[in-house]
Amino acid sequence: AVAAAFVALAACGNTEAGKTPRPAPSAGPSKPAPSRPPTLAPGPSGLTPVFEHGPRAAKTVALTFDADMTADEGPRAAAGERFDNPQLIATLRRLKVPATVFMTGRWAEEYPDEARSLGLDPQFEIANHSYSHYAYTDDCYGLPTVPRERMRSDLERAYTAFDKAGVPNPMPYFRFPGGCYDKAALGELTPAGVTAVQWDVVSGDAFATDADAVARQVLDGVRPGSVVVMHCTRSAAPVTERAVRTVVPELRERGYRFVKVSELIGAADGRR
Repeated sequence: AVAAAFVALAACGNTEAGKTPRPAPSAGPSKPAPSRPPTLAPGPSGLTPVFEHGPRAAKTVALTFDADMTADEGPRAAAGERFDNPQLIATLRRLKVPATVFMTGRWAEEYPDEARSLGLDPQFEIANHSYSHYAYTDDCYGLPTVPRERMRSDLERAYTAFDKAGVPNPMPYFRFPGGCYDKAALGELTPAGVTAVQWDVVSGDAFATDADAVARQVLDGVRPGSVVVMHCTRSAAPVTERAVRTVVPELRERGYRFVKVSELIGAADGRR
């Protein structure tokens, strides 16, 4: 299901390499800037560190949602396809569930008001899922590939899109499209100073039609410190909101506390 999701969420085409400024807060009201977002120390050989889950001692779990849209899916959006999911966000707010949204730059361009609303809401944190949602390795579920020399600029272009949408203080976390990476990709992104965030629980929500099956897969997989990957893309993950309505109360009944990825990374880094 995950492989099929990444194939269908991708679209062929080329993305121009954008400028490469670091993310900067937008003017105007915003949630308080984090003093120093927790990141992991560099990995082996000084490469970009990779985070998959938090410490297993505490019953914490991070729900993460990929807001996917590729660089050339604009015509599909113009024709009425929805790559956002306002009902899911409303449910997370109603249930008071903190969450981390891994957003592509193209998604932020298409839905700037929603991107800004999420960025201003202290319940959420916005992290980077690339601008293009093209793969950073070869042979990644059929996704087009970002050339090595453009990997960092693709990441930075997403931060530029966040800034233009009015998203303050995006986090220094990056999720590889398709979850695919190798040593070369980690090396190319090292100067950006991000922590790569993967997961240890696959929800199976992409293109699923059975919300109960998605909920069961999450509930069966969660362990203390887990990072769950889900999607915030209505057309590609239509039952996610219903699954969340089952998952959240059940995990709370089991004694779990929902946190953002930043809290898990902070705990892994010994800061909490």
